[in-house]
Amino acid sequence: MSSPVPSGTQHHGRPEPGARGSGPGEPPGSPVPLLVLDVVGLTPRLLDHMPHLKTLAQAGSRAPLGTVLPAVTCAAQSTFLTGTHPAEHGIVGNGWYFRELGDVLLWRQHNGLVAGDKLWDAARRAHPGYTVANICWWYAMGADTDYTVTPRPVYYADGRKEPDCYTRPPALHDELTEKLGTFPLFHFWGPGADLVSSRWIIDATRHVLHTRHPDLALCYLPHLDYDLQRFGPDDPRSLRAAADLDAAMAPLLADARAEGRTVVALSEYGITPVSRPVDINRALRRAGLLEVHTQDGMEYLDPMASRAFAVADHQLAHVYVRRPEDLEAVRSALDGLPGIEQLLDDEGKKAHHLDHPRSGELVAVAEPDAWFTYYYWLDDARAPDFAQLVEIHRKPGYDPVELFMDPLDPYVKVKAATALARKKLGLRYRMAVVPLDPSPVRGSHGRLPASDDDGPLLICSTPRSLGDRVAATDVKALLLRLAGLS
Repeated sequence: MSSPVPSGTQHHGRPEPGARGSGPGEPPGSPVPLLVLDVVGLTPRLLDHMPHLKTLAQAGSRAPLGTVLPAVTCAAQSTFLTGTHPAEHGIVGNGWYFRELGDVLLWRQHNGLVAGDKLWDAARRAHPGYTVANICWWYAMGADTDYTVTPRPVYYADGRKEPDCYTRPPALHDELTEKLGTFPLFHFWGPGADLVSSRWIIDATRHVLHTRHPDLALCYLPHLDYDLQRFGPDDPRSLRAAADLDAAMAPLLADARAEGRTVVALSEYGITPVSRPVDINRALRRAGLLEVHTQDGMEYLDPMASRAFAVADHQLAHVYVRRPEDLEAVRSALDGLPGIEQLLDDEGKKAHHLDHPRSGELVAVAEPDAWFTYYYWLDDARAPDFAQLVEIHRKPGYDPVELFMDPLDPYVKVKAATALARKKLGLRYRMAVVPLDPSPVRGSHGRLPASDDDGPLLICSTPRSLGDRVAATDVKALLLRLAGLS
């Protein structure tokens, strides 16, 4: 990559990147402040529908951004912030089988799960006192950042779950709630997921910039994830979502420009059209490899008893095989299963930098138009009750069907209204509105992109700051360089 700014060039009234004082023994200059926007699902094709971001790219720099396998949020963000692959930082997906617990856990929040030297650690070595705000990037809790905002529901003792967020310092919680209202959790994920949550995150980021002035602000904007998975990346509703998010970002971009803050916008993956759900766990069950246990007529995955099972994560699935002698039986059960492009063994995982102890013994990669369900029951009448709920922490795999209300249930809206009424009365409620049919899903991700047009993108407000392309593992070094810390 080329140098971020030619020598002697001033950047928005700030010292040029790399300015460290004017002579020997003098204190280093202030870092160039950064705003890093994770615009989920942003691709070159979508940029044409986002005029504010496109203008930023035209005035600054843009380049295709490499990603990692799996190309999912937790793995990609961890690579951006550590400069290492999943084989090193250990985030092999949005969740995995915790062998020491005998349980599948997705969407954990503790930063201690991410191994390696973080971006802010390197920044503080170069500039003691460097301050960082994390607004909704993943693994925010327990991170050594100065300001933190992340979704965190209130789990009441009677079983109710209410929207809220976690902040550091604690006083920031009441500031944001008073100014912006409660974090809109049910607009952040589920059938009601929409622009409301990204607007809240944008406004929270603006508030932190105005009141705390961090050297680095990380901001996660999930809006494109929703309609692109619901309808596919080329649907007019998805293109409208891109335009809407771009308009919502405009005040934040203006704030950054007024403050002399370098802006970096990047994405973790591009979302591609899909039409084929792959029931990988049902194939393993039919082969006699996956076990369930039954309670109250409902079937629950029994990972500790299973000879093999899969943790489905979009277009990738970690297949955990309890005994080495069962590997060939697992291969036989999955070889030829429509929708699976390849099964990575130890050598395949190593080639893709996914050879970490948390990975499955095999890793299944879907064909371009396919994605993996987590479903393991063979009769919908025996599905667990959480299958029709938005229940990201109980399902043993990712479920994009949570973005939909069941179109086959004529009473689904009545059920939702009744549940909301019970919620408002402070009563326990079940929002059982999610369909058991995966066919409505039209977009997915997780594979490596087939082309740059459909892959992630990196934009920087600084001209001539990028080479022909940027590797995911180079993002950390790039941000340090843009800040003038390397």
